[in-house]
Amino acid sequence: MTAPLHEAHPTSPGRRLPDTQQGMRRRNLSRVMHTVSAEGPLSRAAVASRIGLTRAAVSTLVDELIRSGLLDELGPERPNRVGRPGSALAVSGRGPAGIGAEIGVDRLAVCVVDLRGEVRARAVRHGTNRGRAPGPVIGELTELVRRVIGEAEEAGLWPAGLAVAVPGLVARDARTVVRAPNLDWHDTDVGALLPFDIPLTVDNEANFGGLAELWLGEATPHDFLHVSAEIGIGAAVVVDGRLLRGTRGFAGELGHVPVRPEGPECVCGGRGCLEQYAGEEAVMRAAGLEPGEDRVGLLAERAGHGDKDVRRALRGAGTALGIALTGAVNLLDPEAVVLGGALSGLAPWLLPSLERELARRTAGPACAVSVSRLGPQGPLLGAAHSVVRAVLDDPAAAVAGRS
Repeated sequence: MTAPLHEAHPTSPGRRLPDTQQGMRRRNLSRVMHTVSAEGPLSRAAVASRIGLTRAAVSTLVDELIRSGLLDELGPERPNRVGRPGSALAVSGRGPAGIGAEIGVDRLAVCVVDLRGEVRARAVRHGTNRGRAPGPVIGELTELVRRVIGEAEEAGLWPAGLAVAVPGLVARDARTVVRAPNLDWHDTDVGALLPFDIPLTVDNEANFGGLAELWLGEATPHDFLHVSAEIGIGAAVVVDGRLLRGTRGFAGELGHVPVRPEGPECVCGGRGCLEQYAGEEAVMRAAGLEPGEDRVGLLAERAGHGDKDVRRALRGAGTALGIALTGAVNLLDPEAVVLGGALSGLAPWLLPSLERELARRTAGPACAVSVSRLGPQGPLLGAAHSVVRAVLDDPAAAVAGRS
């Protein structure tokens, strides 16, 4: 059986917990979990102070979370202070964990992240998935998921859910890939192909990359445009700390914004799309290089050694990115643009022409551009952390789903 993650999951349509006594208890359990996760270890008194509940009320909630295996007591918080020390609380390194998976054009990847945000297991298979039928690809992904779940269970973890990042448009049901041009997949129900009896969410890889940047990035603002650039180019629009999805959930298809309307034909059916100038394979062609497994590594090595053809190709890619981003920046007025994905490794040669185009074309002051420290790992980490966040948002539901 597969089902969307709990309604509080940031990548799915949200429904507020009911305003009942039970709903209030669930919200308060979530407040305790988020507080300890963000600031722990903390004593009960410190948690009570931060969330505005009485110490007695917090103790009741904490006891329930300890019994459920979500929190651990570590012992006295400050053994040398005057008075009776409180017992420090921390999020457990055992219990529920998030399984993140990524279906890329040239790789499959899976990881396990515990409630502390630590990656506890990882598996990767390199090799092209372009033009392959969904069944065999999902079959290989299934084996990787089983492998990391086995490793996680040996460490005392159990899967609270599975989130899968894909390079394409995903329907509002959070399981059907409507169209993935670089895979040549259409109307593919990923949930029907996966055999796991755990909650499932499928989403666009750029959305998961944007969420990873929001949750794990350093000093990332709550209003930004995250660009995830590899073979394909996608974007996540984050407004006030939430994804802007659009009516059908397809917002952020930056790679298919035309930068030269009479340019070459794109796999999407359009012409002159950004991917034809700034995607990995497009940059390799412009540099006169044959595509290989480590395209970004080869481009960075050649650019670092002063290869004029490679540097010219990267300048052209940066210019195309700047042109496409100008429209989004003028329309949305984000606080920042964050360059993520594999092409973030080429930032020293992309950014000058990208920033020049933005400064020249935007109506207002130049928008700040930064590079994600997560790089190509962003979508995979965002997928796994989305499950973890769902547990923190509603720990009672996560534990009930296990029983």
